[in-house]
Amino acid sequence: MPEVDPSLRALGNQALSRIAPSAIRAFDDEISQVPGIIKLTLGEPDFAVPEHVKRAAIRGIEADDSHYGPSKGKLALRQAISNYLADTRKVSYDPETEIIVTDGATEAVTASLLGLLNPGDKVLVPTPVFSLYFTNIEMAGGEVVMIDTSATGFNLTPERLEEEILAAGDRAKAVMLNYPCNPTGRTYSKEELTALAAVIKKHHLLAICDEIYSELTYDQEHFSLASLLPGQVILISGLSKSHAMTGYRLGYIAAPAELLPNVAKAHSFMVTCVDNIAQDAAIEALTNGLDDPKAFKEAYRRRRDFMVENLTKLGFEMAVPDGAFYIFAKIPEKFGSDDFAFAEDVAKKAGVGLIPGSVFGKGSAGYVRLSYAAADDKLSQVIDRLRDYVSKL
Repeated sequence: MPEVDPSLRALGNQALSRIAPSAIRAFDDEISQVPGIIKLTLGEPDFAVPEHVKRAAIRGIEADDSHYGPSKGKLALRQAISNYLADTRKVSYDPETEIIVTDGATEAVTASLLGLLNPGDKVLVPTPVFSLYFTNIEMAGGEVVMIDTSATGFNLTPERLEEEILAAGDRAKAVMLNYPCNPTGRTYSKEELTALAAVIKKHHLLAICDEIYSELTYDQEHFSLASLLPGQVILISGLSKSHAMTGYRLGYIAAPAELLPNVAKAHSFMVTCVDNIAQDAAIEALTNGLDDPKAFKEAYRRRRDFMVENLTKLGFEMAVPDGAFYIFAKIPEKFGSDDFAFAEDVAKKAGVGLIPGSVFGKGSAGYVRLSYAAADDKLSQVIDRLRDYVSKL
């Protein structure tokens, strides 16, 4: 094992050193050592990629589709994305200039922030929310302004947005929205987004909208802010959740052409181009697999109802998720409010892996997140284990 030259030990990006690693991954790694644990920690669908999508990937391999592709992605895929968004968002994006295929939605978020923010720019982020946004904003030199939404059903209100914009002043450049939301599962109705859009338009803010869970809404059709403010929205999505393609790492950005030159640069400097075989699969998914998410969604709806009913009986409180596949549950009062201590104790004593709520920003303390993307039998075992844990206390 090589030992570093002592004179090099001080090397390291100081700004990056101040940013903590992913608390979700760190906690998941920690409790993974518990024998027999059932983890509901990560947003990992338990379904297989649809067979026809897998066959498209295989055909790509057999055709030796193994060379560098266009940095922005294959034109056929960008056209398929454009067609899909025109149908679902009623916005026409030029596949040549207004769509970038990315290495998952995570890279889409990173490239967008690196390409659009300047040091000191403030980004307003309703919380609780996926903690990746905090670190990526900071990596881009921006400043995170967390907006605690726990008092308003975990949704941002136009009044609160206006208040935070005025407090941030001229440095307020963007608002980051994730809907349906990780970790709460909450989403926005057309009426709610219309009210938010009026404030965003008034203050000429950029809205970065992560809609990766848009195909997994249960009780209402997904509506996009891009349908109301196409000139002010960076729309981010992908196929990880809709088609269970998390390992394919296939995401995309859609936005006005004028906003994308630096985003495209950041993307190309980080990854050059996205894997061709993943793109072959994505073309099939967005061409012949638009109905594939329906079966997944019905299974998730059933699992949501099962988990909400049984967790409520055990004393947990939660906003019923509108979409995605997470429950953000308030810890029963008798267990205290230390969500890290609670999650560690449940892992060790009940063999159930949950994510402490505090990692998701303001308004998250005293909660835990669980993913019900796991198989039905595992969810049943989790409820049995939690029932024993609660009864023993």
